[in-house]
Amino acid sequence: MIQARKLSRTFKTRTGPVQAVRGVDLDVEKGEIVGFLGPNGAGKTTTLRMLTTLIEPTAGEATVAGHDLRHDPVGVRRNIGYVAQGGVTLDIARAGEECVDQARLYGIKPATAVARGRELFGQLDLDGLWDRNCNSLSGGQRRRLDIVIGLMHTPALVFLDEPTTGLDPQSRANLWEHILRLRNDQGSTIFLTTHYLDEADYLCDRLLVIDNGTIVSAGTPEELKSQVSGDAVTLTLADHGRAQDAVSVLSGLEGADTPTVDGDQVQVHVPKGGAALPGLLRELDGKGVDLAAVEVRRPTLDDVFLSLTGRSLRDEPAA
Repeated sequence: MIQARKLSRTFKTRTGPVQAVRGVDLDVEKGEIVGFLGPNGAGKTTTLRMLTTLIEPTAGEATVAGHDLRHDPVGVRRNIGYVAQGGVTLDIARAGEECVDQARLYGIKPATAVARGRELFGQLDLDGLWDRNCNSLSGGQRRRLDIVIGLMHTPALVFLDEPTTGLDPQSRANLWEHILRLRNDQGSTIFLTTHYLDEADYLCDRLLVIDNGTIVSAGTPEELKSQVSGDAVTLTLADHGRAQDAVSVLSGLEGADTPTVDGDQVQVHVPKGGAALPGLLRELDGKGVDLAAVEVRRPTLDDVFLSLTGRSLRDEPAA
């Protein structure tokens, strides 16, 4: 659905050229949900704007939904849906009218547009809201309406830009299920940007991580987590004076990194923390090292970002 090679964008500024995107290569297959993630200022938004024809690339090439990005941007726009982060509906407009107006822009007849819109309203739990003004809808309802508008022309590829920003936890979880149904029930291919790592973990088949204008890693959520140096095993000691004894035991674990000590806590990373734990506890008990608590934590996507970029997903651009 998307194939981009050496896609680049340079902006001219008063202080000189700024390379926002530096030769991005990416592929998205039909039926995938792909998450496109990166810290602020990493080039994520610029790449998305190029792929949706909102700005032209400075260099490189791409095929989007079967159409050449440079030579057939109209063909791209006819075959994609784009749900912008800020929303697209007018406060005083009726929800159904917004959908029909969008469809008319694609040459769809009014009767067909009404039928399509009402069908989508049912699928996204918006039944009974067709004649309601947009400003009377809840945040979750209005966000689902944005998605309906983006689907009115039955696009094969849907771009969702921060679809759950500003929603409460329940509305976010509900919208996640609707996004999964777009792929599972309608066969849509979805290219998703998000600042919520739990969202990316739950929804996405694959993740693309961009930083400083280049793709720095790609893979399934589990593959990316496996790049971080194992599970974190944290021991809270009953007697912090036994920290060095705990360190000597932890250092002997297969594949362990160098243990760290912070007060009464000793931490080490090992490839499979859960499997190492029974033997570790037996050895500590044999040496008379008493524990107040023990924790095994698998790597998270936030750990992945810290490892890959040196900053979390919500950090400001690096100086």
